[in-house]
Amino acid sequence: MADNEASSESTQANQEQGQAGFALQRIYVKDLSFESPNSPQVFQKPWKPEVKMDLATKNKPVAENLYEVVISVTLTVSVEDMTAYIVEVQQAGIFGVQGIEGPQLAQALNAFCPNLLFPYLRETIDTTVIKGSFPAMMLAPVNFDALFAQAVMQKQKVAAEKAGESTEH
Repeated sequence: MADNEASSESTQANQEQGQAGFALQRIYVKDLSFESPNSPQVFQKPWKPEVKMDLATKNKPVAENLYEVVISVTLTVSVEDMTAYIVEVQQAGIFGVQGIEGPQLAQALNAFCPNLLFPYLRETIDTTVIKGSFPAMMLAPVNFDALFAQAVMQKQKVAAEKAGESTEH
């Protein structure tokens, strides 16, 4: 009990002093869809799946110093050119962020937060696929830091190309 009170007092003190703070408020499934369009025929095929994964992240402010971060994944799994199943999940979280701005805020919302949410997304997909009577689908870890760095570099490249084009005219 004393530890909780000390933690609350510490958090309150940080907020009063304007220091950087980060807190996970809530994790939830925002959207979930599963379909197995070729059941039961697909169960007769040898299980050698081809997996296609589409992944995206997005974030938006929901209140002052409060952000929603969403990871969206669509998995399409096929066996012998037959769609076994399609699972779509949007795993979301609400994060309190204070005293972090600019590039550090972008890094937190686009890399750190998705890293926290991803294990929950993996579990949601795994559980859903098993309930569809398919073998477990444990997704490999994703390096959101590298994806964010790549996106930043791509934006910088596009901006540099546009700047080059405007100076040529």
